[in-house]
Amino acid sequence: MYFCKIAAGEIPSATIYEDDDFRVILDMGPATRGHALILPKKHFADVTEISEETAAKVLPLAAKIGTAMKKSLGCAGFNLVQNNGTAAGQTVFHFHVHVIPRYEDGPQIVSWNPGSSTEEERAEISRLIREAL
Repeated sequence: MYFCKIAAGEIPSATIYEDDDFRVILDMGPATRGHALILPKKHFADVTEISEETAAKVLPLAAKIGTAMKKSLGCAGFNLVQNNGTAAGQTVFHFHVHVIPRYEDGPQIVSWNPGSSTEEERAEISRLIREAL
């Protein structure tokens, strides 16, 4: 409920953008200078619950915020990060998108070591996911 209250303006935050659907705030534990969170004003636990209407507005808003960060903070790029479920690192169960400015020679934040899979494994995984759709 904490993010719901922030999104509604009931808890003070360093708001950098607001409209009828979203509040964008600076993260209190930033990964880099300018790290922001896009919070919908309506509650959705994660991406599996978000309405199509709200989902359609998130990416254009993230692009707008990222562009403003590049202009104002001088970052070289930005990451969009959205976690779903505890195993994926979600700690607050109110859908939100991290917009993390990335600076030249800055810390590695979002990365992984590429693994490998066989053609047969990919075929089986593809089949399982298609059947679940």
